[in-house]
Amino acid sequence: MAKGGGIRDNIVLYGALAANVGIAIAKFVAAGISGSSSMLTEGVHSLVDSGNQLLLLYGQRRAAKAPDRAHPFGYGRELYFWAFIVAILIFALGAGVSIYEGVVHIRQPEPLRDPTINYVVLGVALLLEGTSWTIAVREFDAKRGDMPWWTAVRRSKDPAGFIVLFEDSAALLGLVVAGIGVSVSHYVGDARVDGVASIVIGGILALVALLLAREAKGLLIGESADPAIIAQVRALLETYDAIQSVNHVRTIHTAPDSVFVAISADFADDVSMGDGEVLIEAIETRLKAAMPQLSSIYIRPEKARDAMRVIG
Repeated sequence: MAKGGGIRDNIVLYGALAANVGIAIAKFVAAGISGSSSMLTEGVHSLVDSGNQLLLLYGQRRAAKAPDRAHPFGYGRELYFWAFIVAILIFALGAGVSIYEGVVHIRQPEPLRDPTINYVVLGVALLLEGTSWTIAVREFDAKRGDMPWWTAVRRSKDPAGFIVLFEDSAALLGLVVAGIGVSVSHYVGDARVDGVASIVIGGILALVALLLAREAKGLLIGESADPAIIAQVRALLETYDAIQSVNHVRTIHTAPDSVFVAISADFADDVSMGDGEVLIEAIETRLKAAMPQLSSIYIRPEKARDAMRVIG
């Protein structure tokens, strides 16, 4: 079952939320004073990120609900639904508004004003976003172990961690682009440069949104457990002399830390129905003790010749 999570369990989300709320307010104030298009875009970006963290926290709370008659395997995959919604919001609101504001300011550039407030806010935002990004990186590093970064993202079943990591990375890159846009526009005396910076920020957000949507879609449709878990299940089953062969092991994540597993095994012909029931119960007990994430286990006795042969 997914964790409801307190502040300690969700330090990445709460840290990102606190940083983005403060940054959004500062950016909007700076945009109002300076008239900067890229600063307004960055304010929208931080506001969308704040809403995203709230949605992920809500998703985690919903995912922690206990199974009931309507949802016998629990509500864990609801977190994946909200992760997909977050990706859509980044694309529609974050990227869409950024590109729109950039086009408007290129077509109707505003007079340049004193950029000092922008530089102050960008500096504070870099500090806060950098802190949030550092927390996200440390948490993700602790979970990925020796796996390469992209492999860890692809195999991760908990979208909250890598979504915040992607958001913070995009935010830091966006701040750099906004700073360049503000400085270059004043250096050349052309406010349209600031609008171009907004479009670039929108492009960054669109790319991140597409990557997140791809990963969230896979989780929402249903992804198998890590190959190491499947191999461990097979190895345990093969220790029983009464099992002649393991036909297949099919798994699917019903939550980040919850796995449903369906096993087809060819039992020896001399195993009676009563002995088979006792053996299956013993196997289930051993599997759950060895791998607590296996929340539901189904074992089907089936002749190898009759079983569907799939890669498990």
